[in-house]
Formats: sequence, structure tokens, C-alpha cells
Amino acid sequence: MMNGYTLERLGWRAFFQQQLALDETEHARPARVLTVQRSGITVGDFAGERHIALAKKWFAQPAESRPAIGDWVLLSEQGDAVVRVLERTSVFTRVTAGAKADLQVIAANVDTLFVVTSCNDEFNPSRLERYLALAAEAGVEPVVVLTKADLCDATDRFVDAVHGVRRNVAIECINALDPAAIGGVRAWCRPGQTVAMVGSSGVGKSTLLNSLAEAQKQVTGAIRESDTKGRHTTSHRSLHLLPNGSLLLDSPGMRELKMVDVEQGVSEIFDDIGELALQCRFTNCGHDDEPGCAVRAAIDSGALDERRLHNYRKLLREQARHTDTIAEQRHRSRQFAKQVKRSLAMKDKRR
Repeated sequence: MMNGYTLERLGWRAFFQQQLALDETEHARPARVLTVQRSGITVGDFAGERHIALAKKWFAQPAESRPAIGDWVLLSEQGDAVVRVLERTSVFTRVTAGAKADLQVIAANVDTLFVVTSCNDEFNPSRLERYLALAAEAGVEPVVVLTKADLCDATDRFVDAVHGVRRNVAIECINALDPAAIGGVRAWCRPGQTVAMVGSSGVGKSTLLNSLAEAQKQVTGAIRESDTKGRHTTSHRSLHLLPNGSLLLDSPGMRELKMVDVEQGVSEIFDDIGELALQCRFTNCGHDDEPGCAVRAAIDSGALDERRLHNYRKLLREQARHTDTIAEQRHRSRQFAKQVKRSLAMKDKRR
């Protein structure tokens, strides 16, 4: 639990202060969202932590407009209700797992993203590309954290694989159980900055949180030896204040990260393919069997992994499909809201 802290320690800065109107400066109370439950949120401000139930009006809003973990909200003067959500510096979203395509905010107002993966069979370049595209779209600096280095005799192989995905991405190779070995990771956690962790279950996110916090913040569990996959030990997203004044957002392992609204981020992570495509003979080259295709030539020479081209195409199709689906849902929601408003107006006229 957080007690005795200032708004600045929770990440308050000029960007948020400038959004306040004069009357809000005098009467409203800013607070940071620390956890999100089905019926409400836990917030932190100068008075400490407390649960606040969300009014029904919030559940009539699109998911991306509701208070999410990491958000700054303005509370009523009494501090018992959310008045509004402040504009975000960054936001991570995904389409929820399952058949129904709903938008979900993973985290808001994040400065750095730790993409945590293991030096074992859990490591997956295609999944790593998803996370890095998410960070690129949000304008957040990513750091790839390779855990379980103490159990691997060839960590250089995983470091090279990460560089094959993104040439200049920052990498930290660690044993998360050893506080003395995480100095590089700790250096990314600066006072007033918010760091979020993403990755599969069992890669060591909770262990890393506990080491950075110098306390048992989350329960940890071992991976299964049969398939090197982990069990869920973190049940919900939570924002923790670390001893050095930074904030770390821990989240459950995500079995699926369905992409939405990340076309620019995907293009940035696969900029090597984009640069090659400019050298193709035809501007509309599909990179299949067209003559003069620079992308196919790079694959044939071994300069480009064909898996990478396959995943690039897959992510572009996926994000386009989900973006169109969410856009249609937003349109229907707006139309329904207008109908409700007109219906209420007609009832008022009849009175």
C-alpha cells in the first residue's frame, strides 16, 4: 500500500496540471488510478489509497474513455466520485481475447515499457514484434528484459535474436532473483516515471517487481518444466511505488495480444522491410514472385528472415481487421447514444 506520498511521486507533471480549469484547480482533486475492478477503481493521492465506485454513466462510455490503470482522474471535492479522466500522455490498448472484439486499455501514462521474456523456449520473435509495435505506436521507449540468464549457457543467442527483431532496442539480460544483478533494469526506473511490464506468464515479471521493490509485492510461481510455460501468478494489473520514487505497473501474462490502431507502430518495427520495398521494381509489389522484388531477394540471400515478412503481413491484416471492427462498434454506440438522447428529449416535451 502507498502512504504519505505527493502527487509528484505518483507521476503528476505539467502536462496534467495544464489541463485543469480554474475552478478545477480550486475544488477538484487529482488522483492516480492504481487498480481497476469491475465496479470501481483504487486511487492514490495525498490522502492515501482508497476504493471509489464508478457511477453508471462511466459504463455507458466506450472502454477507452473509462478510467484505466495509470490514468489521472479528477475527483469531486469530497474525493468520493470521479468527475473526469485527464488526457493521457500515452495509452496501450488491445482487442480482448475471445470471439467478441472489445477494446481494452492495458495501461495509460506510461513512460517506459519493459517487454519481459525468458532465455529459453518461451522466447518468441513474432510475439516480441507485437509488443514492440505496441510501444512504438504509443510513443513509449521499450526495453527488452531477458530473464533467467542464470539458467542459460548461451544468452548471446537470445540477445542476437532480439537485435534481429529491432536493431537498436535496449536490452537487459538478468537473473530477476538476484537484486545485485538488476542494476541495469533499475536504472530505467527513475523518480516520477512510470514503467509498465508486459510478457507471458512465468517469465519473471512478478519476481522482477519484488526485487525492484525490495519487498514481496506479488506471489511468484515456477514454470512448468515440460513446456517452459508459466502459470498466472498475477491476477490483475497494479501500480506500485518503488523505493526510489518510480512507479512500476505489473500485469498478468497475456495469452493473446490482438492488435488494433497500430499501423504506424507496425511499420516502424518493420522499417527494414519498408526500406527494401522502396527498392522493388514495382511500387505495388506484393513481395511474392514479382520480378525485381528487393524483399524476396533479401530473403533468398539470407539477409531477411521470411518469418519476419510473414509476421509483418499478419500484423497489418490483423490490426486493419480489428480497427475496422472497433470503428463500427464506436459508430453504433454513438448512434445508440443519440437515439437515447432524442427519446429522453421527446419525453420531456410531453410532460
